Amino acid sequence: MVKIVEARFGIGAVVRHKMFDFRGVVFDVDPEFANTEDWYLAIPEDRRPRRDQPFYHLFAENPETYYVAYVSEQNLVDDSDNGPVNHPSISEQFTGFDDGRYLVRHHEA
Repeated sequence: MVKIVEARFGIGAVVRHKMFDFRGVVFDVDPEFANTEDWYLAIPEDRRPRRDQPFYHLFAENPETYYVAYVSEQNLVDDSDNGPVNHPSISEQFTGFDDGRYLVRHHEA
């Protein structure tokens, strides 16, 4: 039996982490945890998210730096009302920002 998981945030969505001071743009979604076991076990047990939920790849930023983050759905909230994100890799995947979300760049075959 195939389990169907619906992600709350789509590609191009602007999100903010609930506990840590960063926000980002979704550029990929895993329907459930798909990172390494070492990565998962490095998270303190009392903060470790469930594996059976969507995980998001983000172009992330905080007041100090830009980076790529991998975050569980339970730790994200919509942040589209706070405008665009300034991560330098955004232009590789997206063409612009409209109505609170980024527009996906369609690459020629």
